[in-house]
This record gives sequence, C-alpha cells and structure tokens, in this order.
Amino acid sequence: MNKQTLSFQAEVAQLLHLVTHSLYSNQEIFLRELISNASDACDKLRFEALNDSALFEDAPHLEVRVAFDKDAKTLSITDNGIGMSQQEAIEHLGTIAKSGTRDFMGKLSGDQKQDAQLIGQFGVGFYSGFIVADRITVESRRAGLKAAEGVRWVSGGTGDFEVETIERAARGTCVILHLRDSAEEYLNNWKLKSVIARYSDHISLPILMEKEEWRDGELINPGDENGGRQPGSMLKTGEWETVNKASALWTRPRKDVTEEQYTDFYKTISHDSQAPLTWAHNRVEGSTEYTQLLYIPAKAPFDLWNRDKKAGVKLYVKRVFIMDDADSLLPTYLRFVKGVIDSSDLPLNVSRELLQESRDVRAIREGSTKRVLSMLEDLAKHDRHDAAAATADGVSDAAEVVDADDQAKEGKYSQFYAEFGAVLKEGLGEDLANRDRLAKLLRFASTTSDAVRVGLADYKARMKEGQEAIYYITADTLAAARNSPQLEVFKKKGIEVLLMTDRVDEWALNYLHMFDGTPLQSVAKGAVDLGKLQDEAEKKAAQEAAEAFKPVLAKLKEALKDKADDVRVTTRLVDSPACLVVQDDGMSTQLARLLRQAGQQTPETKPVLEVNAEHALVKKLDGSVHFHDLAHILFDQALLAEGGLPQDPATYVKRVNALLV
Repeated sequence: MNKQTLSFQAEVAQLLHLVTHSLYSNQEIFLRELISNASDACDKLRFEALNDSALFEDAPHLEVRVAFDKDAKTLSITDNGIGMSQQEAIEHLGTIAKSGTRDFMGKLSGDQKQDAQLIGQFGVGFYSGFIVADRITVESRRAGLKAAEGVRWVSGGTGDFEVETIERAARGTCVILHLRDSAEEYLNNWKLKSVIARYSDHISLPILMEKEEWRDGELINPGDENGGRQPGSMLKTGEWETVNKASALWTRPRKDVTEEQYTDFYKTISHDSQAPLTWAHNRVEGSTEYTQLLYIPAKAPFDLWNRDKKAGVKLYVKRVFIMDDADSLLPTYLRFVKGVIDSSDLPLNVSRELLQESRDVRAIREGSTKRVLSMLEDLAKHDRHDAAAATADGVSDAAEVVDADDQAKEGKYSQFYAEFGAVLKEGLGEDLANRDRLAKLLRFASTTSDAVRVGLADYKARMKEGQEAIYYITADTLAAARNSPQLEVFKKKGIEVLLMTDRVDEWALNYLHMFDGTPLQSVAKGAVDLGKLQDEAEKKAAQEAAEAFKPVLAKLKEALKDKADDVRVTTRLVDSPACLVVQDDGMSTQLARLLRQAGQQTPETKPVLEVNAEHALVKKLDGSVHFHDLAHILFDQALLAEGGLPQDPATYVKRVNALLV
C-alpha cells in the first residue's frame, strides 16, 4: 500500500475547527507546542535506547532544528527522536487522546511496562500548527526501521488526511507548516528566535537554526562605487547555531534567570494562562542531592477535588525526563503545586513502585514539602492582614523564595487561601510531622470578622483573660454559623468564636485538638463550661434553675426518648428556647449529615437537647395540655436552627398549625 486517504476521528475534526478559529489566544504558541513535541520524541528515544542502544543509529546527539523557506512559505520543525511508523502516524495524528506515549506503554510488558508509565504524553499540541498553516506535511521514520519504511502524512486540517510510504534516511520527524498569508511573519529569523527564547529556552536539547548574515546589494553602476547599491538582505550561511540556552532552566543559577523566564516556564509546564503567586528554586545537597523548582498557582483548577486525577511535579533524573505526575514527591494535600524536581541519585529506569519505596524519594518528599510550606509561610508573613501576627519561626527559608519585593506579596496569601485553603486542611490528617506548621497557616472567619483571615495565633493573642479554650463552630454556611443559637452566651460575653464552613473542617479538626498548648473546643459538643469567664452568681443561678426544672426535664426526656439522648438545662442560650449538642466524644450532627449526603453509613447517635429555662416557650411547657406537641416542636426547631431537617417534616407542620389556630 503506497498511498491512502483517511478521515479524521470526529473529535479531531471538531478540535481542528476550534484551532482554526483561534483556540489559542496567543498565535505564536504553536511553535512552543511543536518544539515541545519534538523534545518529547527525543526523550522517548533516549528512554527506549536504555535497553537498545542501536536505536541511536549513527546519530547519538539529539537535537531539534527549525528552518524556513520564504519562497515556498514553509516553516519546518525537525527532530531526530523516536519517529513514527506509518501505522503510528495514522493513529497518533488522526485520533485525539491516543498519543504516541500511550501506545508506547501498551507495547511493553513486565518491568518495562512499569517504567514506561513514566513517559509524558503529547496531548493535542500538534494540531495547534493549523493556527498558522493551511496545510501540514509530516515526514517521519521510526528508529530501528529501514529507510524505505518512512511515512509522509499530509492534511489541510479539514475532514481527511493522506498517508504514503516514502524513502527517508534520517530517523525522527519533520513537521512542515505551509503558512497562511497572514502568518508570513514567521518566515523571519529574528521573529523565530524571539519566540523560541520566550517559550522554549528551557528545553535541554539544542534548538538549531541556520545562521544569517547581512550582504550588501550589488552596485547599481559596477564602475562607480559612489553610484549607490541595490537593497541589501540577510542571507543564510549554511552554518547552524544553537538559539536556546540548551540547558534546563532549573539547572541554571537563580541569578541568571529572570522573573519573566520563571513565569514563562511555569505557563509552559502547567498550561496555565496566569502567572503563579510565587515560586522557589533551590539546589539541595547532602545525603540526597536534587534540584527543585516549585510553583504555587494563582487559581485552583476545576478538578482540584478529584483525588483520583493524576497530579504531581515533573520528575527528571540527571536532566533526563522520567515522568509527568510524580505523585510520590509531594503529599496529596499539596497536589496543586506545579514544578520540576531533578534528582542526581535516582536510577534512570525508576518506576512508580520503586518511587514509593525509595529512601531518596522520602528525603525529596520531606524536603519539598517543607519548601512549599516555607513559601506559604512567607506569603502569610507578608500578607497585609497577617503582618502583625507574623513570627520568625517557620520562615527560615524565606530568603530562598524567588519572588518580587515584599510589598508585591501583600494580599497574596489571602488570594492563595481562597483557592486552596480547604485542600491545605487535608494535611492535618495526612501529614502529622508538619501538623503544627499547617495549623499556623489555617485561616477562618469568626464572630468578629466575616472575612476568612483569622489565624489560630491571632485568635489566641486576643483571648479574654481566663479563657482556657479556642472556641469554634461548624456549619454549612457562614450565615448558619453566625446565627446559631449555640453562640448566644459567647456573644453576650464578647468571646470570639471561629466560624468554620468548609466541608473538610469537621474531618480535619478530628486531628487538631490543641494549638500551642490551648485546646480547641466545639461550642456544639458537651456541656458549655466557660470556666473563669462565668462568675459564681451565674453558676449558682444556673444550678437553681436546673433544680427547679427537674420535673419538666423528666417529662421532656420521656416524650423525646426516641429522638434525644438526654435533655438538660443550659446556660449557653440567651434568646433561643433550645439547641442541640452532642456528647464530648460523639460525632457532630454536622459531620453525620455530611456523611449521609455522601452516601456513607453513620452510627445511630442521638443528640442532647439543651433548653433555656428562662425562655417563655420553655416556661409554657409546665402544665400545658399540648406538652407532647410542644416538646417535639422544640426539638425539631432546634434541628432546623442548625441546618438539619425533621425526620417527619409533615408531622412537624401539622403540630405547628394545630397550635396556631
């Protein structure tokens, strides 16, 4: 079979339509994508050649070449990487999300298959060429195949493409873009060099372009030097030069890398259009040697809460690319971090299984985690809302953080926390070694501030004299927390209470019982005990009220025995007749409700009903002919006040209506 015409997969046709209508907001990004693909192809050859050095053939030095032809209006990106066979060209270039990498993995077995999972995927960057080209020709030969087994793939970016067998002596791939008239600016040496310097300078392979030099035009009158000349022009010399640094950005000294280069590199590896909040670039030496370049994004991705999604930094070993999502190098709660880690100690054929068992990886993981926390501590220190509460401990690495001046960091931690604060809380249960550092980074709203800016250190610094606990309440919304009846006595006495509304709060606080020697106490658990904040007269009055109310309490317990574990008089209520709490060691009603919403089974636990003996509705209970109905209404209203629903809403409505008429 010499030549055939095939149709694109439907998804590819849709993608090509989007591309030709400016899928990318920045047109010149096509060159970054194609050079990145060429670099990936060389990485794949280097990896596969670990087991078969003959694949290098007679060209062991890997490189990418960029060339243009003004007369033909073509731009070519050529690599001497792994290349493609004819069948691979049909499948990889005609079907979306079936990259060469995925099939590369499928052909291996055993330990090789495990190692192959480390290779990155091409994605759909190839199709970005149609932003500037009305036709693309791809010529390729896979390493190890004969010269007669080359392939040419041609498409105009519409509904079909052509493939044919060709003679190709060179290993690798050449992508030839037949440029539109509107893209002729890319037939310029200076323009191409500037785009490569901006987007691909970090590529560790040399990117070569043919040199040009200025040539004066011929004399208008050959016999008269002063008679003027024809216009001069830039002419190619036939000599190729490297136009990128040809060294990975993270291997350069920090002083040699500009802020713009750091930002552009982040955008390249993260596919994020926004600049990062901050980053850290360090070389770690000692028993384990590695380089880390870690970024904190400015915005959370849409799939942040998908814990099954592959996430992690890029792993290199001695500047050889190993894997895209090295999830073993950072804990799950830091899955938003982007960047690169380049190890000097790991083997080139390291697999995910070996990563989980390696002592070097554990050292890298610990060091990288501390580095990220140091970046966050530095942002928190300079946040305009946290500057007064900042302390020197925990920010010893601040000098290492690469960022603009301190003033530029103001407000960045609040921005970070709004995007990733809930994820950070997962670390309380996952990272016991850094629990104290994480606790200092947490921020909450409180009864004194609706903004999520109150740290535990801030709260403790303004605790009332005699206050022995950090008080908090959890709820579905800020309004529900702020208006909870359980806060009434705290508001009356001016005691600040933290308002926690993230779904993860209930789970996370199971792992944080103390902060800097002070216990955390939920206002919805156990009997309220304000200790020294409650004077003797108040305590005595409460005891007398409880004693006088004993007969009514006994009747309430009997009436609500199927709903409430206990009924007792409380001092936490001021304006409300009743509220629900749980025992000190019980599961909160908020957590139980969240688990049920997630489809999980929860243990059968009954809350405690606390009543305000001074409230008119509670006083009305004594001797009322509607005692049973009032008791159930009291319980159901307390349940509604904390965001729950009565077990039988219809019966609740009937009881209320019966008392209203």
